[in-house]
Amino acid sequence: MRRDLCLKAIARHVTDADIVLPVYSTAFDWLDVRPHPLNYLSHGAMGLASSHALGLALGRPDKRVIVLDGDGSLLMNIGTLVTTAEAAPKNLFHFVCENGTYEANGGHPIPGRGKVSFAGLARSAGYESVHEFSDLKIFEQQAGAILAEQGPVFINLKVEPAGPQERDYSRLHGAHVRQAFRDALKAS
Repeated sequence: MRRDLCLKAIARHVTDADIVLPVYSTAFDWLDVRPHPLNYLSHGAMGLASSHALGLALGRPDKRVIVLDGDGSLLMNIGTLVTTAEAAPKNLFHFVCENGTYEANGGHPIPGRGKVSFAGLARSAGYESVHEFSDLKIFEQQAGAILAEQGPVFINLKVEPAGPQERDYSRLHGAHVRQAFRDALKAS
């Protein structure tokens, strides 16, 4: 599946009240699909999106929190699966775009590529709701129902590497981006 098409399927079900945490390569695609002040883009350390999402989900139970993670990023903080399953926030949805590479860092293969089952790891960690997709049409049909479930929900999307991207990091890390998020969070 193409990641950008998966993100478009997700975006059709995202509301203006939702907080979305896209990471690295996915963040650039997400900004093109759905720019919004409640996109949480100020994280920079690889692997921390899922931990930030957990903190936001616990701190703002009134908001649905959607993390758009990568497989390489999740590997950097695999323990977050156990912590999230234990905390069990009802408003957290953890999407992982699995393409088998550290795409943002040159497309190098991740450890365990083709062997690791991210859905299996989430189940073993204690997630009660786990989904895995490799067919875009099936994902598009089920995306809305999945986002209506009680969290935490883990969704593994088998995507193909996107290749080179235009990366203007000021779109992710500029002071204006952080301020817009803070303002939007206070207003809601």
